[in-house]
Amino acid sequence: MKLPIIKHLTQFIEENDEDFVIETIETLEALTEVPSLKDEELDVIGELISNMYGALEVQKMVKDGTPKKEALNSFMKRVLGSIDS
Repeated sequence: MKLPIIKHLTQFIEENDEDFVIETIETLEALTEVPSLKDEELDVIGELISNMYGALEVQKMVKDGTPKKEALNSFMKRVLGSIDS
């Protein structure tokens, strides 16, 4: 996951609507079923999906009252902590 992408997507959700991101995730997940995709292409799609889920999670924290910067930092600490484990 990349913090700048999650930050940008979080801003997109604020300016538009989270439904756009949810529908994009659903579309990308459907694309993963294409049998001719190469592993590298699947990796890219997976990275995009995980960043979008991350942005949705950050946006939920912001809606629940967490300041945006704190929500982003908290989310990334959790992600990095789970990678280290």
